[in-house]
Amino acid sequence: MGSGGSKKEAPGDDGEVVTTVCNSAGAIQSAESMEEPFTTYFDEKIPIPEDEVQSWFSFRKLWAFTGPGFLMSIAYLDPGNIESDLQSGAVAGFKLLWVLMLATIIGLLLQRLAARLGVVTGLHLAEVCNRQYQKVPRIILWLMIELAIVGSDMQEVIGSAIAINLLSVGRIPLWGGVLITIADTFMFLFLDKYGLRKLEAFFGFLITIMALTFGYEYITVKPDQGQLLKGMFFPYCQGCGTPQLEQAVGIVGAVIMPHNMYLHSALVKSRQVNRAKKKEVQEANKYFFIESCIALFISFLINIFVVSVFAEAFFGKTNEQVLETCMNTSSPYSGLFPPNNKTLEVDIYKGGVVLGCYFGPAALYIWAVGILAAGQSSTMTGTYSGQFVMEGFLNLKWSRFARVLLTRSIAITPTLLVAIFQDVERLTGMNDFLNVLQSLQLPFALIPVLTFTSLRPVMNDFANELGWKIAGGVLILIVCCINMYFVVVYVMALGHVALYVVSAVICIAYLCFVAYLSWLCLIALGVSFLSCGQTYRLGFKTHPELFLLNNVDADSVVNR
Repeated sequence: MGSGGSKKEAPGDDGEVVTTVCNSAGAIQSAESMEEPFTTYFDEKIPIPEDEVQSWFSFRKLWAFTGPGFLMSIAYLDPGNIESDLQSGAVAGFKLLWVLMLATIIGLLLQRLAARLGVVTGLHLAEVCNRQYQKVPRIILWLMIELAIVGSDMQEVIGSAIAINLLSVGRIPLWGGVLITIADTFMFLFLDKYGLRKLEAFFGFLITIMALTFGYEYITVKPDQGQLLKGMFFPYCQGCGTPQLEQAVGIVGAVIMPHNMYLHSALVKSRQVNRAKKKEVQEANKYFFIESCIALFISFLINIFVVSVFAEAFFGKTNEQVLETCMNTSSPYSGLFPPNNKTLEVDIYKGGVVLGCYFGPAALYIWAVGILAAGQSSTMTGTYSGQFVMEGFLNLKWSRFARVLLTRSIAITPTLLVAIFQDVERLTGMNDFLNVLQSLQLPFALIPVLTFTSLRPVMNDFANELGWKIAGGVLILIVCCINMYFVVVYVMALGHVALYVVSAVICIAYLCFVAYLSWLCLIALGVSFLSCGQTYRLGFKTHPELFLLNNVDADSVVNR
């Protein structure tokens, strides 16, 4: 980062926000006369219509802002989430639906912060991190988020591959499904060449497929509506033990994903918002939040469909019971279930098989179509996340195809290796590891987004108020603690001294970096005594809260 200038925003006449950049020579340039410092993935900007009749709320404007929230909501419907849902139903019945609802609400509040950052600043989270963190921390931050994206992408691509395997009755192996998913992802990614709205409509189509397919399973199974409502609105878990507690923690970890913060803050840049006018920024924040509420409500309903199906049909079932049913229906998958009285353990592969045994082949194939839509859509949004993160942190100026190829290769290579050397029936253990990997990366999205949205030099009049600072800090602390518990449980189950030692070393380094980010965040939240005076070595000056977000090199802003 350079230290030769600063970018400042101040309210002007009639509520306008005037943005200026002061360089070291004292020259002042209007932000309107400059080019956008970083180009977004989407060259097209969706215009927002004027509606003088409806001043407070306009459906025309809501429709214009609709799109980014639904792309964001796909992360709540990826194969990892679907697997968490079905396992929740099979392990705890309807008893953890309230956890799912609470996790979705927390996710909505955190997504609101990410969207506001993109709307107010015109920069997404990775770009702000690139500008404001020192070189070493931002490189570490980039590597951590890339790890999260790779972990998520492996779940999504393998989910698609499993769906293809089920639809082909096992004829297409897992690695073949991975290659097909890679190929069609490349094809679909270029849909935005035909218009951003067409791309968003395609994602809407995939969400509709998920709603119809999982809704079909819901209608077929006919869950007990009384138990469903009780599980959703009464926070209890009578008779629950360690497996149910771990499943509850897994729900939170699956729903709130680190790379989704980076994605949402970038997607909102696709709308034409005049950031020089405070009213337009307020309006954009309002409509994006309403759209996010609608999108996450739909994703929540789809998740309820999956949990309820497995809670009603398979809660308390044993392997022997399922094996007997599958053999009676001459299912080719009967060998998946050992002849014992252990409680049934399911994943998205076995889940489809069990549905087929109990409710006919149609249930299996419709399930597979839903999983394919979930995997395909989340793979595409995961690719966008990788693009935004890499371009933002590294300021890449490559051609579009080269950027797509690099980000895809980073995520796909380990996925393909796993698909080649792992059987489709033995992927649950790897899925647990990937969930742990993503849980570890969560602080590296949540802490920066709270830091930057709480600073007036960045957000001006839209900075978090005291209530949001406290609520945001508490929510992030709760989510991170829950995920750390999940990690500890996983590590303790490894049962090997050498692995404990390696985990301890990694844990110390990890906690040091989280503490560093938390320190900066607390200073941004107003705990100024933590600045410790002059701390030049760590990149702070006498007023750290100003240095953190005002140290922008004007020349680099103009030239980028």
